[in-house]
Amino acid sequence: MYNIMEKLKENIKKYQIYENKNYIQYEQDKYSIYQNYLYKRALYGLNSLTEEELCKTCSKKKQRINNVYRRAQIILNRFKQKIVMEYTNNLFQKLFPKSEITKVFNNYDNIDDTFKNTLTFKDLNISKEQIISIFMSEGILPKNFLSLQENPSQLPRLRNDKA
Repeated sequence: MYNIMEKLKENIKKYQIYENKNYIQYEQDKYSIYQNYLYKRALYGLNSLTEEELCKTCSKKKQRINNVYRRAQIILNRFKQKIVMEYTNNLFQKLFPKSEITKVFNNYDNIDDTFKNTLTFKDLNISKEQIISIFMSEGILPKNFLSLQENPSQLPRLRNDKA
């Protein structure tokens, strides 16, 4: 039995090496490194930065990052509440279509900023693309976010030779 297992392992190794077959595939998204950096900075705030980046960052920039992060969290909380309201309204509409409570729930559309929705994006089926589009429409991410590939402030500058 041991010999059979060894032969099988050897055959698999040869197959992967000589046939260039690799069965490990990593999840990749369509966003560049810089786009993911901006997205994570908006979503996680200062927690998205490494210790080295935090040390190098001036206090004004830290404050700007924190302000954007807070605004992003408020917007995401509102979006999550809207989704939960839609789910509950649909649920009550299907289960109790003629009930008074269903009418009350369907007419109620106020969002409470003091309530913190702790449901995850996965629980609510919220995708990264949805979050990015919300952030772009609310001004948290730049309008040209989808076309950004590199940090524009790190691109080489042309000198103006008007002397």
